[in-house]
Amino acid sequence: MKDTYTYTIGNNLYLNLTNRCSNRCAFCVRDQSARYEGYALWLGGGEPTAEQVVAEIGDPKRYEEIVFCGYGEPTYRLDAVVEICRYVHERGGRTRMNTNGHGNAINGRNIAPELKGMLDGVNVSLNAPDAEKYDALCRPLIKNAFGEVLSFARALKESGVPCWFSVVDCIGREQVEACRKIADTVGIPLRVREMIEAR
Repeated sequence: MKDTYTYTIGNNLYLNLTNRCSNRCAFCVRDQSARYEGYALWLGGGEPTAEQVVAEIGDPKRYEEIVFCGYGEPTYRLDAVVEICRYVHERGGRTRMNTNGHGNAINGRNIAPELKGMLDGVNVSLNAPDAEKYDALCRPLIKNAFGEVLSFARALKESGVPCWFSVVDCIGREQVEACRKIADTVGIPLRVREMIEAR
């Protein structure tokens, strides 16, 4: 079966660049199934090149957004993300990234300035109001993971990259409201999304 590098849901095209992730979230859909919405998203044959992904995108204006969101953390593929964003923007398309917020830790530097002008929006998964709850829910593989999330969001804001936090509703109303206070402190919006299940 051919690996899926791009997949369509609604009016958006999603890009699946890697299996690698710095979290092992308790609610992650990839732990439920290698497939989602009928697409085989677990990459068995290796990561795609930017050229392979661009070939599948074609005309980006056919889609509302081109979204970096697959079965792994897209900032592991920073160079490919930037190259693909350039292609999309040169042809009048819009881009968004869904990230766990560990991009600076993963790349060993502040990558936010490199994303300015590349991404039209960045969704940073917050998912918990403090480090203890974050570690229990997201089971990160890096140190100070919760702090990295907050730091990355601040860096995006300071660099002028449109961004917001998101939380999954499965954490409960009380924790959602606590996350909203964190978002207010950082100075970016919070969006609450439904837990995704394999289907």
